[in-house]
Amino acid sequence: MNIKSFGLAVACLASATLVAPPLAEAKPGGCLKYGAAGAVAGHVAGHHGVKGALIGCATGIYIRHKYKKEMQEKKEQGQQPQGDTSGGMHY
Repeated sequence: MNIKSFGLAVACLASATLVAPPLAEAKPGGCLKYGAAGAVAGHVAGHHGVKGALIGCATGIYIRHKYKKEMQEKKEQGQQPQGDTSGGMHY
């Protein structure tokens, strides 16, 4: 890695940090986050950056879908009444 590439990477990382909201939620990353990590890992593992990015993106989509499904299930469980307080019929 030459100096120009390193400087560009540092500048991109610094600008992404400044643009990010101050109170970030703890959600798993999606296609972009895992795709970028996969690209770096693929490049280091033998110049397979594109393959790594594709696999990372697919992994990110899967993990985000799984997270959203779990959150939806928790939300549905939280909205169900705990006891019978209505005195009416239940459907």
